[in-house]
Amino acid sequence: MEYRSLKSFPEGFLWGASSSAYQCEGAWDEDGKMPSVQDCTPIVPGTSDWKVTSDHYHRFREDIALMAEMGFKEFRFSIAWTRIIPDGDGEINQKGVKHYHEVIDECLKYNIEPVITLYHFDLPQALEEKYGGWASRQCIEDFVRYCEVCFKEYGSKVKYFLTINEQNMMTMYNMGNFKTDKERFRANHHMIVAMAKATVRCHELCKAWIAPAPNISCVYPASSAPLDNLAAADYDQFRNRLYVDTIVFGEYPEALSEYFRQRGCMPEITSEDLAVMKAAHPDFIAFNYYGAATVKFVSLEEGEKAKEAGRKEGAGKEEFMIGMQTEPGMAVSVSNPLQDMTSYNMAIDPVGLRLTLRQLWERYRLPLLITENGCVVTDELTADGKVHDDYRIDYLRKHIIACKEAITDGVRLMGYSPWSAFDLVSTHQGITKRYGFIYVNRDEFDLKDLARIKKDSFYWYKKCIESNGEDLE
Repeated sequence: MEYRSLKSFPEGFLWGASSSAYQCEGAWDEDGKMPSVQDCTPIVPGTSDWKVTSDHYHRFREDIALMAEMGFKEFRFSIAWTRIIPDGDGEINQKGVKHYHEVIDECLKYNIEPVITLYHFDLPQALEEKYGGWASRQCIEDFVRYCEVCFKEYGSKVKYFLTINEQNMMTMYNMGNFKTDKERFRANHHMIVAMAKATVRCHELCKAWIAPAPNISCVYPASSAPLDNLAAADYDQFRNRLYVDTIVFGEYPEALSEYFRQRGCMPEITSEDLAVMKAAHPDFIAFNYYGAATVKFVSLEEGEKAKEAGRKEGAGKEEFMIGMQTEPGMAVSVSNPLQDMTSYNMAIDPVGLRLTLRQLWERYRLPLLITENGCVVTDELTADGKVHDDYRIDYLRKHIIACKEAITDGVRLMGYSPWSAFDLVSTHQGITKRYGFIYVNRDEFDLKDLARIKKDSFYWYKKCIESNGEDLE
């Protein structure tokens, strides 16, 4: 629908931005912290490791003061499990507990609401070595114990907790390097149950709101062919609903459950699992959005061939990616020639954001918080010491307008927290892949002075927040 006028953002709208611990903190082995799986993952050649990143661990006061200057109403960041319980299941590390009290207090000093992600890809390496991490049911209990420490320590100060960041990306792209689909979806089920138990315990231990934080996007059919439309509906169950239905409704999507059963990868679901999944009632839905998905139908036979080709030794990058993005008998992801792309081949699709917001609201009727959405470009520091990122301003403007359109559609949107507050090290492309409003002066291997430099988008977003989203010029 095209309206004659758009509604304003609600009073108290949570303008801010996001980060994650392992991508920005550095200090990877300081004050009792032990390695996470991220610290031990082989680094992509030519990119930085996680030892220093943006040095936010030591510079958080400076960073939060800059966020306050922009006018932030919230700051979404994650707590590193390995700072709180270094080996994942042993003694509590009081130095780690104290650090996050200091970060939270610094936010509150400026009236910035801390929005805390409890898990952002960084499982304690000790648990991976001890029992295989999420593939074991023991990981559920260890995660919930860690969450309980956070609720007891910070629950009186923090209004918003997020459980697991982008669980669907971890599962779909097998970030746990699971050997079989059965093991992969068993680990995914353990994360679902862990989130449900943590949600229940949050409500028992504090007054904070709690939500899942998957990566969600609408799914377009590649053509008007009936099978492509069916593929889009099926892929929505696989990509989105598997991670939201299970925590909101306490149930797996029906057709997807049968698909898993016939492929021999439906996880074991106990009566206790079902009970806690039904008992968990998230207060809102947080989600990350970087563009819509586009799929076409693929038969069982052709899908199996594509996956096998991607698994073969010596498979090229294209074969590997097609194999990763294929679900035999369901769908295969394809590029969308009608969708604009960034220089890093990431989609620019504000209409897809509006559609995603509507679909989430109309299905779940829970308040929504956008916790990631951002424009990645290799920013250049000019001779005058500035970063002119008009491309980022244009990207954010279009997506903020899409948010206003969704609010006019009737969506209850709580806030907008793009990725990222300041430059940090990307999971796969290092520090060169920049998203922030604040430039961190370092290269992949030369830390330079790590100075914080305000980009043009810093001043634009400041004006946007001051006007509650009205002034987007």
